[in-house]
Amino acid sequence: MFTLQKVDEPETHSPAPKRRLAAAAVAEGDSCEFGSQKYFILCGFGGILSCGTTHTAVVPLDLVKCRMQSADSCEFGSMKYYALCGFGGILSCGITHTAVVPLDLVKCRLQVDPAKYKSIFNGFSVTIREDGVRGLAKGWAPTFIGYSMQGLCKFGFYEVFKILYGDLLGEENAYMWRTSLYLAASASAEFFADIALAPMEACKVRIQTQPGYANTLRECAPKMYAEEGLWAFYKGVVPLWMRQIPYTMMKFACFERTVELLYKFVVPKPRSECSKPEQLVVTFVAGYIAGVFCAIVSHPADSVVSVLNKEKGSTAAQVLKRLGPK
Repeated sequence: MFTLQKVDEPETHSPAPKRRLAAAAVAEGDSCEFGSQKYFILCGFGGILSCGTTHTAVVPLDLVKCRMQSADSCEFGSMKYYALCGFGGILSCGITHTAVVPLDLVKCRLQVDPAKYKSIFNGFSVTIREDGVRGLAKGWAPTFIGYSMQGLCKFGFYEVFKILYGDLLGEENAYMWRTSLYLAASASAEFFADIALAPMEACKVRIQTQPGYANTLRECAPKMYAEEGLWAFYKGVVPLWMRQIPYTMMKFACFERTVELLYKFVVPKPRSECSKPEQLVVTFVAGYIAGVFCAIVSHPADSVVSVLNKEKGSTAAQVLKRLGPK
């Protein structure tokens, strides 16, 4: 079974315990060969659970964000409009990512130490046994700060670039090529959003995946800076782009086009005639569908981000080579 160990780490375990561990894992059905078809299926299923469920759970916040972005609240394209879009991003990203920190903590530990944390349920059990219930909240501060900044940039800049690119194309071309417009605007926005997220993401992963390294953001950030300098906070930005840019492109494009298709082929009346509860149902369904596709395209790079931020001195290419199919 694949494990993440430094090459210079002395072999202190005897062959017998390793065989017992492997046999137990196979007997329990919690493990599988790294890089196998079952492994990729489980990764994708975990992504569906973490993204589809959480995105669906925050549909009310997303609906509020959409209402805040509507032309009824302020002039379209005004500074107030962009500010409200950014604030909606803070609500939809910062609060919701913080709410699922326990699940995110176990996910990161599964990615960096699959020998110890063999499944979601086993990961929760081991974490509670070692750190108590409070241990599940490790990393909440960098999560809240980092994803609030990411949401501010993601939703704010998305509207900026969508309007900018739409003006460059012209009204008719912008409508004809609206899917490409959504993709380009979301990719541009996420590029800057990940730069804002990277420092806090690095701290979060270090806190969650290195027991004993640091328990709080105030303790972790100065320690990382003293050991590796400013690079410690940004060495994961390239894998973040690999994970988040496809994720966000899929998120915005899939959501916008799914909403269009639902109103065209499923909802029996125009959107303007739908009540708020009916519009909420459409938003719910479109958000869930978008979340599933987001998880599928972003999960491989998510594993790289977790491992890279845990290890000192590693590069994205080294981690990709080590984690890739054998």
